[in-house]
Amino acid sequence: MSALRSVIDFAIGDAQAEKAVPPTGFTVRLTVFSAAAMAFLVVFALALSLAAGRLADRWSDELARSATVRISAPVEQMAAQTEAALNVLRTTEGVESARALTLEEQRELLAPWFGPELPLDALPLPQMIEVIETASGFDGDGLRLRLAGEVPGAVLDNHARWRGPLVSAASSLRLLGWVSIILIAFATGAMITLAANAALAANAQVIAVMRLVGARDSYIAQAFMRRFTLRALAGAAAGTVFGALALLLLPSASEEGGFLTGLGLQGAHWLLLILIPIFAAVVAFLATRLAAHNTLRSLT
Repeated sequence: MSALRSVIDFAIGDAQAEKAVPPTGFTVRLTVFSAAAMAFLVVFALALSLAAGRLADRWSDELARSATVRISAPVEQMAAQTEAALNVLRTTEGVESARALTLEEQRELLAPWFGPELPLDALPLPQMIEVIETASGFDGDGLRLRLAGEVPGAVLDNHARWRGPLVSAASSLRLLGWVSIILIAFATGAMITLAANAALAANAQVIAVMRLVGARDSYIAQAFMRRFTLRALAGAAAGTVFGALALLLLPSASEEGGFLTGLGLQGAHWLLLILIPIFAAVVAFLATRLAAHNTLRSLT
């Protein structure tokens, strides 16, 4: 109850104490604008981090249980070697399913690089077989030996060479998003500290008079902390709203666009935006508290 009462008292404030806080001026504009701008940037840093996390999880899940068998053989032997490879895969422990890709599916895979009108019938393309592993997986070295013995033209690729770097890159991008949020928080704190110091210095005479009539430094500091916290809260709320509207204007996620069309928030992640103004208010409260106590000590 005492904590709740303290919060209520802080929100209501004290009209006499807040006479020491400039109600207008550049410190007000600086606080509100910096909080709004930083909140706007946090929205995109958060969206980037969450989108990169989704990408890393998707790549890890989809590629961890998939492999490919590529068969390169003369045209007259392709069907026989494909069937032999499928028989090997179907009898391999740890293989959940295996199927040969159709000509149309291979055309779709090559379309981003060569265009949709690629004449596959006239090109000596290898036959691709999609392999899905079970949860326990299969012995890759053993399967390669079986394929080498029974299907000379078959090559197994379990995507390990490029799966790791892709997942690592997406994870690094997610980390970069969170580091950006931390840096934005420090930048916000620095701007609000600058504004609070300027406001305290500008009202040094009013503070001196309040001290003469018995006001304590904690009483004066509380007024500055309240005003700057509420200003940062309001500015961050506005910046968050504009950031959310900007995210809504981004293209919706699609398979064709990949990562670039999946930068928006999804599902319950939109609720995280509510925390941004609260986070900005906490940063402003701590920054103003530090600035007020340091500046009031220097004015004694």
